[in-house]
Amino acid sequence: MTAQPELSPTGWVHDHTEKILKQGTTDGVQVFDRPVVLFTVTGAKSGKKRYVPLMRVEENGRYAMVASKGGDPRHPAWYHNIKAHPHVTAQDGETVRELTAREVEGAERDHWWKLAVAAYPPYAEYQTKTDRLIPVFVLE
Repeated sequence: MTAQPELSPTGWVHDHTEKILKQGTTDGVQVFDRPVVLFTVTGAKSGKKRYVPLMRVEENGRYAMVASKGGDPRHPAWYHNIKAHPHVTAQDGETVRELTAREVEGAERDHWWKLAVAAYPPYAEYQTKTDRLIPVFVLE
């Protein structure tokens, strides 16, 4: 039996995840008036499943996960989880899909970064707050 994925201890993340799980869809759940996708990742060290709601960045059935952490100098914890375990579940609306994540670079990253900023303009500001290049993963 697979254990239920863990909710984030961060208040707003926890609350949004609970709402998605309760209603069975990401539809109508927004962060800063933007739609989200609920990702389920596997812990790098623990192996536990964890929920990660992120802004919806999608193109032709592929999704991006932007590791912004609001411009923090460190990557979000889920970044390390994806690097260790790239198989991810994505729930968009009621549709749940199994996808594989890969970190993108160069022109491909530039393309997805533009899509991400169009979906959620504060990403551009977050990049100015940190010296690290904010990682972008494409899931397909």
